[in-house]
Amino acid sequence: MPGDGFTIKRRIRNLLRSPSTKIKKNSRENLSSKVTLEKVLGVTTSGNSSLTCDPRSGLVAYAAGCVVVLLNPRKNRQHHIINTSRKTITALSFSPDGKYLVTGESGHLPAVRLWDVAERRQVAELQKHKYGVSCVAFSPSGKYIVSVGNQHDMMVNVWAWKKDVVVAANKVSSKVTGVSFSEDSSYFVTVGNRHVKFWYLEHCKANKSSAPVPLLGRSGLIGELRNNFFCDVACGRGSKCDSTFCITSSGLLCEFNSKRMLDKWVDLRTGVAQSLSLSEEMIFCGCADGTVRAFRPADLSFICTLPRPHPLGSDVSAVTEAR
Repeated sequence: MPGDGFTIKRRIRNLLRSPSTKIKKNSRENLSSKVTLEKVLGVTTSGNSSLTCDPRSGLVAYAAGCVVVLLNPRKNRQHHIINTSRKTITALSFSPDGKYLVTGESGHLPAVRLWDVAERRQVAELQKHKYGVSCVAFSPSGKYIVSVGNQHDMMVNVWAWKKDVVVAANKVSSKVTGVSFSEDSSYFVTVGNRHVKFWYLEHCKANKSSAPVPLLGRSGLIGELRNNFFCDVACGRGSKCDSTFCITSSGLLCEFNSKRMLDKWVDLRTGVAQSLSLSEEMIFCGCADGTVRAFRPADLSFICTLPRPHPLGSDVSAVTEAR
């Protein structure tokens, strides 16, 4: 009948005006406040910069989308920091005392965020990048945070986070995959595709103005290894504090001396090398197929190859011999 169409339209209008729609919205809000994240399965880490460990507590932090997973490996228990911007976490690093965690993210106008680990809340934010952050790191003094943009951003910022000012900035011309501070916080080193560069902070400490000064950078003298991809870096500690150790994806462990010159290197005898970590006594190199090799920082002499991790699903208690 002709009046049926009019009746249906009127009913739809009344339904849209009904308070039941508001009740549904409120129920969704109440539901979101009750839902909590209990456990994250999997990771979205694509490189070394999005996984870190606090050497004091042993707490492991890694990225899973817009969530930072804080894993206590001894208790196999997770806590979570959720990025309120919903942007994917691409880089993170603990402060020297383990109280804070700094994160970088992807997307347009990404932020470098500082989080209180115990309370899992944001305490500071820096928004000086445009197209994504590939690496972040605390200085050993805890005074500065350095952030390096991805290959589309190319910015290097040194942030005095307690004063909330960028004290120095510059640009890089290569993709950067790793950053490490010297023991005395006087410089840091970035590595990447055919790239090893030393950045010095003397001008930052003398800068009294609020405007950032140009960050002073000097390229490492790579010599015959100039065509390599340097995937990770670690500045020396203790008696080797003047040295800088890098690893190439082709499987070379390299040492640069205090003059930024490539001093020596050793072959890791692996198809691919990926990561580097060191203490005063040892250098650990992460290689393909779960292989980890240990060397002495003093002369790069080989110490041992660590046992490989057991395959998933195997009964560890039944293993009698190390493979």
